Amino acid sequence: MLSDLQQEFMLHFGEMGSRWGINRTVGQIYAVLFLSENPLCADDLVARVGVSRSNVSMSLKELQGWNLVELRHKPGDRRDFFKTPDDMWQIVRTLVEERKKREIDPTLTKLRQLEMRQTPRDDAYAHARITEMRELIELLTGWYDEMNRLETERLVALLNMGARLQQFARKARLLPARKTKPEI
Repeated sequence: MLSDLQQEFMLHFGEMGSRWGINRTVGQIYAVLFLSENPLCADDLVARVGVSRSNVSMSLKELQGWNLVELRHKPGDRRDFFKTPDDMWQIVRTLVEERKKREIDPTLTKLRQLEMRQTPRDDAYAHARITEMRELIELLTGWYDEMNRLETERLVALLNMGARLQQFARKARLLPARKTKPEI
C-alpha cells in the first residue's frame, strides 16, 4: 500500500526512532502519518505499517502524548483518525518544546537544587561546575524562549540572516573557513 519512496522513509524513521528515544513502531507510524495527505485511522496504519492493532494503539497514544498528531473525526464514522500538523515549523516547535519539558527542564531543576546545597570545601570545584552548567542551560533556554516567541516568518528571516552573517564573518576572516576535506 506504500510506494517505495514512502516505504523507505517509513523504515528510516523507524530506525531513527530508537536514536531519538522512541521505539521503531512509533517512528514508523509517525512517518506514515506525516506522508499521508489525508487523516488515517488505526486500521489504515495496521495495513500500511504491518504491525498489530494494539501496537498501533499504543504508538498513537505515545504520539498524542508528544502532541505530534492531531485527532480528527469524519462525519458518520465512529473511528478516530490521525494527522500530523501540515506546518513543518509547528512540528519542529512541538518537538523542541516537548524535549525541553522532558529533558532540559528537569535537569535545570536538579542543577538549581544542587547549587543551593551547602557543600564542604572539597566540593567547591563540583559546585562551581554545576553553577557553570546551570548558567549555560539558562542562557540557552532563555534564547530558546525568545526564538519561540517569534512568528515563523521572522524566525526564518533571522535564521537566514545568521547564515549570511556567518558567510560575511568568514570572508572578513572573523570565523575560520569551513573545512572541505578532512585533515589526515
